[in-house]
Formats: sequence, structure tokens, C-alpha cells
Amino acid sequence: MTPSEDDPALIASGKNIFRFETFGDETFWTDTLRMHEVISSAVDPTTALSVGLKVDSDSLPPAVVQGIHDGSISLTSPATTVALLKLNAVVGLKGTVTTVNGQDVLTSVGITCALCHSTVDNSFSAGIGKRLDGWPNHDLNAGAIIALSGALTPAQKAVYNSWGKGKYDARYNFDGLNGPALIPPAYGLRGVASITYTGDGANIAYWNRYVAVTQMHGHGSWVEVGISPPENVQNPPDKVTAKLAALQAYQLSLETPPAPAGTFNVAAAARGRLVFEGVAQCSSCHAGNHFTDAPGRLHNPADVVSEGEVSGPSLASRSVTKMYRTTPLRGLWQRSFFFHNGAATALEEVVGLYNSRKSLGLSIGQRADLVNYLRSL
Repeated sequence: MTPSEDDPALIASGKNIFRFETFGDETFWTDTLRMHEVISSAVDPTTALSVGLKVDSDSLPPAVVQGIHDGSISLTSPATTVALLKLNAVVGLKGTVTTVNGQDVLTSVGITCALCHSTVDNSFSAGIGKRLDGWPNHDLNAGAIIALSGALTPAQKAVYNSWGKGKYDARYNFDGLNGPALIPPAYGLRGVASITYTGDGANIAYWNRYVAVTQMHGHGSWVEVGISPPENVQNPPDKVTAKLAALQAYQLSLETPPAPAGTFNVAAAARGRLVFEGVAQCSSCHAGNHFTDAPGRLHNPADVVSEGEVSGPSLASRSVTKMYRTTPLRGLWQRSFFFHNGAATALEEVVGLYNSRKSLGLSIGQRADLVNYLRSL
């Protein structure tokens, strides 16, 4: 009997997969990119935090907490990073640490879903705190981290270093083009029928498989004949398929974080809802409980206001659908980038761009009210 997606045991298993499962991708990050050597020699905790890596404070023993507070544990030594990996405390990184001649040695490292789709609440200090699973890590400079590998060419490093914080190009290793997209949240997915920016795939498992096999470089298979040229990645043995149901169950359990009191003006948000549903015409696309008209409707790139706002190829042009879905609106209050390409860094910019491109004629007050409503979602 197949367990329900609401089954507590299935969700608990998915939580462990989301946080700690590498799908065997150490064969890429260790054997190919040699990232374990990079970390051991050059990545101290201060450097790690500066490129957006996060530390789970719940994984730190009292002695380590005290050592960080009193300075007896160095945050400028790569050995401390190795110690944190041994504690499973670096969010999204899974290290194997072996004691050799009395010294801890990082022998392998892999990545997990949590690297991009979790952050922390900074309750201990900046970048160190309790996990916030499903929150996009818009501090993460994934490209800069990858570019540390000595196995890459200068041209490859230049591409990776160009991405910046909060962005990742999940097509670059296929088509060689450079057009990173904003890391999306993995919360608030229940009831959302179209998961990706371009509406590729019918369910979460489609994207989970794509990322696990082709981006994390885990062991499994990926086939997509709807794109040109067709994609066929075979990396046995399959360590992905059996874990997809539990992973999806956990993702579906992650609810959108509500906007905290003080994040928005309640009266202005009420007025902004009227603007959203009226003169601004937002609800013509951001419709229903999930604020999206997908999967029933996808949009031509020419109709998307953020297209062309950043350099690089169109994400839609590199997808199966060649279109964009309307992105569901959720958790906007805690975002630092907006649109699929991160073209805006504030909701005021988002509203201003729509007002200009769509010739909406919104007044300053209407735009302010609309921003408050969006912050409430």
C-alpha cells in the first residue's frame, strides 16, 4: 500500500532526505571537482558565511557554542569548517571526516537539497541559527563556490563567478549559455500544479529528479525528449527514484511563512488588495488561492515585464515549453530578489516596472498600497 503524502513517517523520511541526502553526488563534488581539498585548504567559516553558506545552531554542542562566543574556536581556520562538517552543521553540505594520525581529515563532500532551499534564522549570529527549510537561500553565491574548484577552466570560472547571490543556472551544464535564474522557495507548494518558472513538468517529482541527477550530479536517470536536443543522463546506480515520494511529501508539508506583524501596514494592504484585483489587473494572471493561472495558461516571453531587464539568454527559450508560468505569490515579505531572473531587489521596483510596462497609470498612493498588500502574502 502506497503511503499518503500526509503520512508522518513519509514526511519525516522526506525531511531527512531534504536535509542530508546527496544521492551519491560525492562522485562529482569530490572525485571530479575536488571540493573536499578546496574546503580543507581554503574555506574557513568566515569565508563560508561570506558566500552564503549557513550553519545549523541546533547541531552545535555546548562546548562549540561557547568556543565561538569566547573566541577560542577560530572562525578563520579551515579546520573549523571541517569540524562543523563532522557535526553535520553546515546546511546543505554533507562531509565525511576521517581521523588520520589524530587529525580530522575531510575525505569527501556532497551537497543536498537544503544547500539552495534552506536558510537559517540568524538567531545565533549572522548565518548561524535554526534551520528554515524551504526558504530560498538568496545569500548563497553558488557560482562563486563552484568556481573555487581547480578542475574548472578559466572560462567556466568566469561564468560561475558572474551569477551572484541567490541565482543559479540550471541549464548551463546542458547548453553552455549563461542566464542564471533566481533560486525559488520550496515552501507553499501544496496545490500548486506548475512548479517551475517555465511550467516544465507535471509535478514536483519532475523537478526534483532533474535537480538531483543533472545539477546535484546524484546517481540516477534523467530523460527529457521534449527539449532540443533531447536530454538523456544515465548515472547508475539509481539512488534517486526511491526517495522522490518522501522528498515530495516533505516539501508539500512546508507552509508559506506568514508575514510578521509590522512587515506591512494593514490598512494600506486592504486598499492594496482592491488595487491588485482592480485597476492594476494583477489578478488576471495571479489568480485563485495560489495566485497563478498555471497550468491552464502559460505566457509568451514578450508579455513578461522582467524579460530583457537582465543580460543573458531568455530562460523560456531554454525550456521545454518556451513559455513562462505565472509565479505563485507567497512569502514575498522575506524575499530580497524578485522575478524569475532576480531583476528587481524590492517590491517597489516590481510594482514600478509593471506600472511602466503595462501603462497602468497607478498613483503613488496606489503603488504604495499595492506593495503593502504584496508584503502581506
